[in-house]
Amino acid sequence: MSASIASGRLSTRKWGILLVLCGAIFLEGIDVAMLNVALPSIRADLGLPTGELQWVMSAYVLGYGGFMLLGGRAADLFGRRQMFVFWLTVFLLFSGLGGLATEGWMLILARFITGVAAAFMTPAGLSIITTSFAEGPERNKALLIYSGTAAGGFTVGLVTGGLLTAVDWRWVFFAPVVLASLILVAALAFVPKSARPDRTGKRVDAAGALTVTAALVLIVLGVERAAHAGIGASVGTLLAGLAFVAAFLVIERRSAEPLVRLGIFRNGALVRANLSAMLFAAGFFGFQFLVVLYLQELRGWSTLQTSFAMLVIGIDAILSPTLTPRLVNRFGNAKVIFGGLLLAVLSYGLFLPVGADWTYAMMFPSLLILGLAFSLAYGPLTIVATEGIAEEEQGLAGGLLYTAFQFGAALGLSAATAVSVAAADTQTPAALLDGYRAGLLVPFTAAVLAVAIGAFGLRSRRGGTPPTAQDVAAAEGVNAPASPISPASPASR
Repeated sequence: MSASIASGRLSTRKWGILLVLCGAIFLEGIDVAMLNVALPSIRADLGLPTGELQWVMSAYVLGYGGFMLLGGRAADLFGRRQMFVFWLTVFLLFSGLGGLATEGWMLILARFITGVAAAFMTPAGLSIITTSFAEGPERNKALLIYSGTAAGGFTVGLVTGGLLTAVDWRWVFFAPVVLASLILVAALAFVPKSARPDRTGKRVDAAGALTVTAALVLIVLGVERAAHAGIGASVGTLLAGLAFVAAFLVIERRSAEPLVRLGIFRNGALVRANLSAMLFAAGFFGFQFLVVLYLQELRGWSTLQTSFAMLVIGIDAILSPTLTPRLVNRFGNAKVIFGGLLLAVLSYGLFLPVGADWTYAMMFPSLLILGLAFSLAYGPLTIVATEGIAEEEQGLAGGLLYTAFQFGAALGLSAATAVSVAAADTQTPAALLDGYRAGLLVPFTAAVLAVAIGAFGLRSRRGGTPPTAQDVAAAEGVNAPASPISPASPASR
C-alpha cells in the first residue's frame, strides 16, 4: 500500500472527483433545507392544509427512498458516471418546474420526480467514491468530507431558504437549477469515463422495484392517514403496504438477478447502520418540520428569523470533517454513532416541554445538541453501511443506506404530522401548542429506538475495535508508514 493511501492523502485527480460529488450532495442538502423553511409561505400561497403540506416534503423523500434501490442497481449495471450525469440533468429540470407550480398537486408531483432523480443520482455518486478511493483511511477521509459537505448544504440552505422565501418562495426551486447546472458542467470535466459494465445475462429487476416502491408509499400513506381517515382506512393501507413488502421478498428470493441480494443482510453492521439511519432520519426530519411550524405559525416568526434560529444545527458542517474523524480513529465508528444517537435523544427530550413564550435561549440547547448529534452519526453510519461490501455491490449498499434515510424521513414526517394534527382539535394557539408537543414525542421515540439498536454495535468487535497507530496518524494528517497487516482501519469497521 502506498504512503499516500495509508495516510489518507488525496491526489489532485481524486480531489476533482470529490469536489463534484460533494457538490451534488451539497445540492441535495441545500434543496431540502430551503424547502423546509419555505413550507409556511407555500401553504399560504397555495392554500394547503397541514396534511397536504407535509406531502410537499414527503413526496420528495418517497421518490428518493422508493427508487433508491433501483438507482443503486442501475449504477452497478449501466455505469456510475452515466447514471450520475443523466439524473442530475433530470433533477435540474424538475426542480425548475416545481417553482412554476400553481396548484398543490403540481408541486407535489414535481417534488416526487425530483426525488426519483436524486434516488438515481445519489447512490451513483456514493458508489463513485467507494470505488475510486481505497478502503481504509483514504476512503474514510473522502466519506467524512462528503458527509460534512451534505451538512454544509443543509446549513447554507437554512439561511438561503429564508432569504429567497422573503423575496418569493419560488426561488427556493429556481436557485438549485443554477447550482445543478454548474455541477453538471464540472461532472463532465472531472468525473472520469469508465468502461460500460458487462451486463451479459443481467437485467433490471423491475418487479422488485415496483413492489418495494409501492410498499414504502403505502406504509407512509397509512401513517399519514391515521389522523384524518380513521383507523380502519389507515390500518387497511398499512396492511396493503406490508403485503407489498412480502411480495418484494418473494420476488427477490426467486429472482436470478434480484434488485436486492437478500444475503447482504447477513452483514450485521450493515443492518444496524441502516436501521439506525432510518430512525435517526425519522426523528431529524420530523423534529425540524414541527419546529418550523411552531416558530412561524404559532410564534409568528418570519422565514428569515426561523432560518437564523435553526442555523445552529449547521454546526455539523464544521464538526463532521474536523472532530468526527478524530473521534472515529480514537474510539471506532460504533461508539461515535452511539454517542450521536444519545445526543439526539437529549436534544428532542429538552424540547418536549416547549412553551408558547419560550425564548430563543431556551430552544438553543436542543438545536445545538442536534447539530452535534448529526455530525457524530451521519458520516460514521455511511462508512459502516458501505465498508466490506464487494465493489460490484457498492451501488446496492449505497442504495440501501439512502433508502433507509429517506424512508425514515418520510415516515417521521408523516407520523409527527399525524400525531400533531390528531392532538390539535382546534386551530387555537393552545391547541396548536398541544399538537406540537404531542408530535415531538415521535422524534424522541425514534431516537430512543435508534439508541437501543446502536447499543448492539458496541458489542461487535468490528464496530468497536480500537484504532491502530497508523489510523491515528492518518487522522492527524501525519505520513506514517503503511501497516504491513491490513490496508483498512479496524476502527473504520
